[in-house]
Amino acid sequence: MSTLFLRTLREDPADADVDSAKLLQRAGYIRKAAPGIWTWLPLGLSVLNKIEEIIREEINGIGAQEVHFPALLPREPYEATHRWEEYGDNIFRLKDRHESDYLLAPTHEEMFTLLVKDMYSSYKDLPVTLYQIQTKYRDEFRPRAGLIRGREFIMKDAYSFTVDEEGMRQAYMDERGAYERIFQRLDLKYVPVFAMSGPMGGSASEEFLAARRGMWRRCTRPKWRRSMRPRRPPRRSAPRRTRARSTRWWRSRTPNTRARTAVTGPLRTF
Repeated sequence: MSTLFLRTLREDPADADVDSAKLLQRAGYIRKAAPGIWTWLPLGLSVLNKIEEIIREEINGIGAQEVHFPALLPREPYEATHRWEEYGDNIFRLKDRHESDYLLAPTHEEMFTLLVKDMYSSYKDLPVTLYQIQTKYRDEFRPRAGLIRGREFIMKDAYSFTVDEEGMRQAYMDERGAYERIFQRLDLKYVPVFAMSGPMGGSASEEFLAARRGMWRRCTRPKWRRSMRPRRPPRRSAPRRTRARSTRWWRSRTPNTRARTAVTGPLRTF
């Protein structure tokens, strides 16, 4: 400890907007280099390496093989899939000394596909699943959530190539099971939810969200029918206190505010 490269902070950083970024900086795990760009310090890097090792063990366990692509990529593969334009201002573009266009990779679907096309020539070579743990870059408009949403971040992405749709479903479930085991080994509470695929495309997509108290209400908020809505209590001269009782509606007494709120239990307001 006497030689460890470590410096803790007594106060929260002034420009930190989320608790995770505040705590990681105060404890000496990371330091901010620029908005959305972070330096990993010895303590943080040690944790990161351990997480990556758990991920590798579980993904290798389903037969996937690790590769590593460059972060600097040419324009042509992304132009062929029309994502050079679709990403808009969300990616970093640059030119080399020969005026050729490049980008800092936001994702690597095109490169995985071209690699398998180059090395495999028959359906008999399939199935195969490849993955990498690689740095990605996206030009976030407001990167204010610490490591959660940065301009430079580390992503594990895996891609399976199968002969038919049944093989695709099996590969999907294998990956899904590996993710669940990863979260269990990390002792993380999670909720799989339906997600939009966005520019990446795909017929189905799920996200594993870290469970927190406020999120449960947003994920499970009931759709009240008119006949099921509880009646509002009569107007009173003094504001009512919020209590964990049966669901009740009330109108906010804040001036110029008409938002209605429902309470169904302790600490479950939305």
